[in-house]
Amino acid sequence: MLRKLTRVAVIAMVTLPVALTAAPITLNIFTDPHPLMGPGTIGFAYAGNKFVGSVQQDGTGALYSTDLTGGNVQIFAPTAFLQPTQASEHYVASSLGLGGFPSRDIYVASGTGVLHISNNGLTSNPLVSGLDGTVRGIVFDAVGTFGHQMLVTTTSGSVYQVSSAGTAKLLANLGADTEGLDVTPISAHFGSFDGQLITASEGTGLLHAISPSGAVTVLNPTSPIGGGIEELDFVPLNLGASHNPVEGFYGSNYTQNVLRADANQFAGLQGTIILTTELAHTVLDVTWNGTGIDVTQIGMFPSQPEDGIFVTAAIINVTPEPGSLLLFGTGLAGAAGLMRRKLTR
Repeated sequence: MLRKLTRVAVIAMVTLPVALTAAPITLNIFTDPHPLMGPGTIGFAYAGNKFVGSVQQDGTGALYSTDLTGGNVQIFAPTAFLQPTQASEHYVASSLGLGGFPSRDIYVASGTGVLHISNNGLTSNPLVSGLDGTVRGIVFDAVGTFGHQMLVTTTSGSVYQVSSAGTAKLLANLGADTEGLDVTPISAHFGSFDGQLITASEGTGLLHAISPSGAVTVLNPTSPIGGGIEELDFVPLNLGASHNPVEGFYGSNYTQNVLRADANQFAGLQGTIILTTELAHTVLDVTWNGTGIDVTQIGMFPSQPEDGIFVTAAIINVTPEPGSLLLFGTGLAGAAGLMRRKLTR
């Protein structure tokens, strides 16, 4: 982590002005995988019948799972071997059953490739390897403008579109370590960038829009965002529509735990970008003003944020793996009670 902090600090003095909000979001503890998993959480993903997280280490024993309430923490896929990545950070994503990918399998950054793990954690195999740079970010295109394929960023700034067969297509090379990424929802009103992939560079503080054809636009060429950008997620347009207690924002709070914010705290922010910053520990909301971006601080992490996700009704309703429906229903009932207890503390 020290190497990362030193690299980001170089650009921290030249930043986009950030407005402050009077009503910051509130983050509550969702799960604490310690002491079972010693190193801090890096990646965290919703996998239909469970959540799966990664801790800061390579090799085996680097993944854990929780139930839908954040409880029942246990080692996940104990034989899955993760090749070394930058700072031993392994991004985690779960497939949506679109674009030829199975529903709710796990995909983890592993060296210069991505490791595929079955939903039950019993089998694993490399999906893709030999990319330019170690893998930093993974997202599945839920919008469809990239054919519902996997999108991957690397330390070299290479951005790939990867098929379910493991075929990698280079979309762009941004020339700098690139981590956070998400596809702009259609009708998000993010200028002409609806449907494009938005990426963030922790080191340069720049946001890039990448079209399906590979055209690249820098969204803030003269005003980088300081503090070391980590997570980048669009607030889903339907966030909170179902009032399901599992819906919400989840973020790794390195090295302590994983935090959660209720979906209703993002009311009115649908279609905007949420960023977290590693050095400043801030939660930022990014909007498009017609010619550029505006940035507003809407919260703080108590420690260092790493990766995270939004969970929505649309994501929850993707069909889980066979045999998980009973667990899923039980988990939702338990989650409702747990969240009520947390909110009354």
